[in-house]
Amino acid sequence: MPSPHGRPLPFSSRTSPPVSRRGLLLTGASAATALALTAAPARAAAPARAAHGPRRPFGRYGSPADRLTPKTLYVHPGGAGDFTTVQAAVTAATGTGRVLVLAPGTYRETVSVDADRTGMTWIGASPDARDTVIVHNNAAGTPKPDGSGTYGTSGSATTTVRPDGFTARRITFANDWLRTDLPGTSGTQAVALKVQGDRSAFTHCRFLGHQDTLYADSPSLDTFARQYFSHCYAEGDVDFVFGRATAVFEHCHFRTLIRPDLTGAPYGFVFAPSTAGANPRGYLVTRSTISSEAPDGHYKLARPWVPSSDTTARPMLTVRDTHLGPGIDAVAPYTTMAAGHPWQDQRFAEYRNSGPGAVVTVPENRPQLTRARAAAHTPGTYLGDWHPRPAAR
Repeated sequence: MPSPHGRPLPFSSRTSPPVSRRGLLLTGASAATALALTAAPARAAAPARAAHGPRRPFGRYGSPADRLTPKTLYVHPGGAGDFTTVQAAVTAATGTGRVLVLAPGTYRETVSVDADRTGMTWIGASPDARDTVIVHNNAAGTPKPDGSGTYGTSGSATTTVRPDGFTARRITFANDWLRTDLPGTSGTQAVALKVQGDRSAFTHCRFLGHQDTLYADSPSLDTFARQYFSHCYAEGDVDFVFGRATAVFEHCHFRTLIRPDLTGAPYGFVFAPSTAGANPRGYLVTRSTISSEAPDGHYKLARPWVPSSDTTARPMLTVRDTHLGPGIDAVAPYTTMAAGHPWQDQRFAEYRNSGPGAVVTVPENRPQLTRARAAAHTPGTYLGDWHPRPAAR
């Protein structure tokens, strides 16, 4: 995704003044994995709340000596599982319907899941997603070690998930690359998670980054991948939820971050969908919250991404029954990303939102659904014959 003016400094979503994520690693590590974390590289993972790990590293999900099922594998950074890295477990988990149970800890690595691992499930063994973190620090402009160029946006992803039927519960996906690490880098996109598969579900997960945090996408222009995010948390500053998937975000929390390097608005944009023109359904945000640590009115709700690879895209976003905090520019919540593709020509709409960021002061800037039209914008209509909606816990 393109980068706006300015270069933000590191921050945390829970501290003021801003503190870098790397400075908060050990304060957020669970006691059960403190030894493993002290051996990790100095760069820190995304912030996590301090918590006590379970006496059994895999909690109620068994162990290598007492597996939930024969298809279950266990990952533990200190060696108490089948593997010490998530990627090693993914590589070994051939076939379909495999389950990975991740012990609390910080897994500093990149993870790539091939499309043939269909029906895979990842479970964070702790009841708190902040205790199980998969994190790395590549950006689009980061040079590859082999000298073949830079990673690009997709290549920057800490975790890339391609198969259909993927499920994750209670895991934090993070990219802690900081723009100050490579001053002058033009590729400041740094993806925490890129997900492409149909029927991909994330429950009680966290997605932490700055620009392009969560890439909810599909494997091709003519594939309308359905994805469901429930009770999740995502934070960032520029286009931090983006892509062309048919994605439903229900009971989620989006938080926009401070930009102390900039002197004026906008600081960034929450959503940047790139829905294919032939796809009747893009992003749906419902019964959620958008909060901010930035000054009032310094964030846009969305801008449309029409990529050069698909100039026929018609980005689609519906935000309904959601609380928009004061960080959202209520007067002009949408803006255009590229000349020739004004936001007014795209499929943006709202319905029954609340909060200071939802106040309609200029009606032509706030397209609203009628009650009749809103009936077509529900999780059920977007997801069709797939019914992933889990219980709250």
